[in-house]
Amino acid sequence: MEDITLYKDNGNSTTAIPNRFIDEYMTAANGEFVKIYLYLLRCMNSPDCSFSVSRTADKFNHTEKDIQRALRYWEKMRLLRLEYDEGKCICGIYFLDSSDSLEEDEKDDTVPLKKAETDTPYPTAPAKEAAVPAKPVYTANDMKSFREKEEVQEMLFVAERYLGRPLTPTDTQSLLYWYDGLAFSSDLIVYLLEYCIAGGHRSLHYMEKVALNWKDAGIATVAQAKRTANTYNKLRNAVMKSLGIQGRSLIPAEAAYIEKWNKELGFGQDMITEACSRTILAIHQPNFEYTDRILANWKRQNIRTLAAARKADKEFQAAKTAEKASRPASVRTAAANRFNSFPQRTYNIDQLEVELLNSTH
Repeated sequence: MEDITLYKDNGNSTTAIPNRFIDEYMTAANGEFVKIYLYLLRCMNSPDCSFSVSRTADKFNHTEKDIQRALRYWEKMRLLRLEYDEGKCICGIYFLDSSDSLEEDEKDDTVPLKKAETDTPYPTAPAKEAAVPAKPVYTANDMKSFREKEEVQEMLFVAERYLGRPLTPTDTQSLLYWYDGLAFSSDLIVYLLEYCIAGGHRSLHYMEKVALNWKDAGIATVAQAKRTANTYNKLRNAVMKSLGIQGRSLIPAEAAYIEKWNKELGFGQDMITEACSRTILAIHQPNFEYTDRILANWKRQNIRTLAAARKADKEFQAAKTAEKASRPASVRTAAANRFNSFPQRTYNIDQLEVELLNSTH
């Protein structure tokens, strides 16, 4: 396979790993995928700046498909952009800025998830295109007028304390948009900050997506937000337990899968966790895409309950057994003897004894 050229926009001579990658991406990724990404970073800073799928596969004792799968994963996470030649082979890899990629994942249509057209979205799921007020740019006079309100002063003060840093002008614009444009109370905004930070999301870009979801869902009070959060948290925890995920939070793409299963496909917790359990039994590792295929298949077959799923399993096995029984006897015999399809030797023990005795005289 031809060499693949790597491109970068800076001239760093060291292999630098962004903290954002470690904090937000590494813990959620397959360990082998992490190795490939780190090796890419190292290759980027080598003198010849070249990379080959085949050589990398040999180096890590993987198949070329394993390497390509890792590259596509990081492309999906928007840390890489892959270029293909006319033969659909990877010919270029671009590193993207990880500081913005997580937020871009929430709105980029390369993420194979869609916001459900339903009433109450999950708090951590990406926002859909909704009829909400456009985000204005507040002037200095506007901001001065807002700051004259005691509740706004307190809201901005609490935001700084929660974020652990002074607010930037962009931060202040966002907070005022939630307060003024989305008509959120200061209490609801403070709860929004608490909720997102407790979930490991400190980016105001991310929080704004949550705010838009809440607005679209008609959430206007802290009590409503808590009810929605509790419902989501219960389902999220059940999914994480069924998939054996511990010691980390879900990334936005994973959270959006849960929303899709519940809101778009219309499955309850029992069916979702059953699909998660089947995923682990089948491939022995958490994989949201695999679980998604199970649930999408149930949706197509109109399987809505555990009893219906088990009935479908029995019918499938019965059909499989009937198909095997309907095969011609010769085919069944050939299949049964597939491990003995070599010439069999026969021995006459008595004759061998006679020959052995004669050979000793």
